[in-house]
Amino acid sequence: MKMFVQPSRIYLHRQFVDFRKSINGLSVIIESEINLPVMSGALFIFCNKAKDKLKILYWDKTGFALWYKRLEKDKFKWPSRIDEACLELNEQQLSWLLEGYDVIGHQAVSYQNIM
Repeated sequence: MKMFVQPSRIYLHRQFVDFRKSINGLSVIIESEINLPVMSGALFIFCNKAKDKLKILYWDKTGFALWYKRLEKDKFKWPSRIDEACLELNEQQLSWLLEGYDVIGHQAVSYQNIM
């Protein structure tokens, strides 16, 4: 299943975000903290402090879409040893992140099949 349109760019906001924020709050972060146009067609990735949830915000020419993923076990491998506030990822790195791998280092999350 393909979730997104072809993104022009993919940005990972490295600092943790209060997940009570939705489209408007995340848009403010994009425009004020990382100084990027929120309606550029890029994907913007955010993580909560517990590192078990991701939000991805993007503009698809008709409106905003907000995608949310929660891990039941383990945590996302969020880049923490990098000083930059925002990282640009390629599509392969986004796939790695969503599949539970570190975008830098490729360490998988652990999980058990609960079905």
